[in-house]
Amino acid sequence: MLPAQREPITIITSDGLKLVGEVASPMSGDRTRAILCLHPLPTHGGMMDSHIYKKAANRLPALAGITVVRFNTRGTSSSQGKSEGEFGEGVAEKADVIAAINYCFDQLQISELWVIGWSFGTDLALQHATDKRIKGLILLSPPLRTTTEEQLQSWSKDGRPVIALVPELDDYLKPDQARTRFSALKQLELIAVSEAKHLWVGEPFVHRVLSEIVRIVNPTQLPIPTEY
Repeated sequence: MLPAQREPITIITSDGLKLVGEVASPMSGDRTRAILCLHPLPTHGGMMDSHIYKKAANRLPALAGITVVRFNTRGTSSSQGKSEGEFGEGVAEKADVIAAINYCFDQLQISELWVIGWSFGTDLALQHATDKRIKGLILLSPPLRTTTEEQLQSWSKDGRPVIALVPELDDYLKPDQARTRFSALKQLELIAVSEAKHLWVGEPFVHRVLSEIVRIVNPTQLPIPTEY
């Protein structure tokens, strides 16, 4: 865990639920550039501490000047605590995503916000993170489980960047399948990652994911070091 300003946050949804989270900012306090993390499926262990997001919060504020905002969607638990409410199959979570985006802009005063989704979180991002203030989407291991063709077409018309990192050995959607399934999204940048799996286990894959995030959000900080 590298130096950062870390503080717990509470996000209040439009239906009155309290969601637990954390913001990790550079020691300078500069929150200009940030990512908002939407975690994998909570019914299969996904949470704000899922390892890619925890490592992003541990490293990117110090190594790349990027603020990392993480939170548990409704009914989800982590070491920070449990968010109120119950799992909503990705539908009720619309209120969680909207509230978190508003929190980033209104409370944290972030000016350049990217939304990053992982697995289940990619469907949340594509369906609910449509706020015009965000810069674009970063998708890790997208399964396209519930996102519709119409929603992809809507992003295509929107024109903002969408970058998808697709593991070569993904359990749900491999690169060739992803190219077909995402065909409606004309501006998609699809990055096939050799030998990677859905959960990005292993330090080489963690470094690759974090490097791609930095390339998108704050490219002047590349390459990010492997030692500190």
